[in-house]
Amino acid sequence: MTVVWINGAFGAGKTTTARELIDLIPNSTLFDPEVIGGALGHLLPPKRLAEVGDFQDLPIWRRLVIDTAAAMLAELGGTLVVPMTLLRQEYRDEIFGGLAARRIAVRHILLTPAETILRERIAGREVPPDPPDGEIRVRQWSYGQIEPYRAALGSWLMADAHPVDNSVLTPRQTAARIAEAVDTGAAPACDIVQTPEPTAETLAAGVLLFDEHDRFLLVDPTYKPGWEFPGGVVEPGEAPARAGVREVAEETGVHLDDAPSLLVVDWEPPTPPRYGGLRLLFDGGRLAPAEAGRLLLPGPELRGWRFVTEEEAAGLLPPVRYARLRWALRARERGAALYLEAGVPVG
Repeated sequence: MTVVWINGAFGAGKTTTARELIDLIPNSTLFDPEVIGGALGHLLPPKRLAEVGDFQDLPIWRRLVIDTAAAMLAELGGTLVVPMTLLRQEYRDEIFGGLAARRIAVRHILLTPAETILRERIAGREVPPDPPDGEIRVRQWSYGQIEPYRAALGSWLMADAHPVDNSVLTPRQTAARIAEAVDTGAAPACDIVQTPEPTAETLAAGVLLFDEHDRFLLVDPTYKPGWEFPGGVVEPGEAPARAGVREVAEETGVHLDDAPSLLVVDWEPPTPPRYGGLRLLFDGGRLAPAEAGRLLLPGPELRGWRFVTEEEAAGLLPPVRYARLRWALRARERGAALYLEAGVPVG
C-alpha cells in the first residue's frame, strides 16, 4: 500500500494534478484531506475551532487524516493520491510517521512553480463569491501563505520531497512526470522509521544523559511530534535497563558501560487512542565533553538533539513527560527512585 502525497504552495495545482494522476497510476484513488477539515466544522464546537487559525493545527485533523488514509487503503488497496499542503515539518513527521507505523509507504512530491506563476494562478482561480467578501479574503489568505511556503522550502521541504517544476506544464503533463518518477523510483518512499502502533499497554525505558553543565539530552523524533528522552519500547524478554542502554546506542551512538540506575517508574494511564503503560526513566550519568561532541543521530529516526535545562525542557516536552522529568531530577538529587502515576508521586 502506498500514498503519493502531492505537496506545494496554495495555488500550485495539487488537486487538478491529483485528478489527472489517478488516471495514470493503476488502482489509485483520490483522497483530499480538505474533506476532513470541512467535517470538523460539523463535529467540533465553534469555540474549539476559533482557537486555531488553521484546521491543520488541530491534533484531531492530523489523526483523522492518518486513520482515514489507512482505512481507505485497507478497503481499496493500491495507491492513495493525496493533494495537501504541508508546510510544518512536525506535522509532516506526525502524519507520514503515522502512515509508516501502519506499513504504508509515502512518496512525497513537491510542485514547485515559479512564484510569479503561483501568484498568477492565485489571481486567476475561481473563488465562490459567497459571502460577499469571500473572494477577497480567500485570495488574501492564499497570498499570505506564500511566505510560509518560501520559508519551508528553504529550511526542509526541498530536501524532503521529490520536486516537480510545473511552471509551464499542464496538469496532465505534471501528472505524467509524477507517474514516471513513482514508477522508476526517482521519487522513492520516504525514509521513515516504522514504529508499529501499540495494541496494548507498553513498557518503555528512557535514559537521562547529562553534560558537564548538568543539562540533559533530549532528542527530536521524526516519527511523532514533540521532543523525547533517548529510549524506547522494551522488547519481549528484554530487561528494561538493558533496553535503555540499547536504545541510547542505537539513537545516539553512545555506548553505556554499566546498567543505568532507576529514577522513576511512571504509570501512564490509557487516553484513547493511546494505551498507556509503564514508563521507566533511568540515570545514564554524565557524558565527557568529547563523548557529547560525538553524538550521532540516525536520519530516519531522529531529526535533532540538544542538551537543555529543566526550564528549557518545559517548552519542549508534553506536560506528562515534563512532570516525569521533574520528579526524575528530584529523585536524582535525593538518591532514591520514585513511583508515579500520571506524573504524580504515589505513597
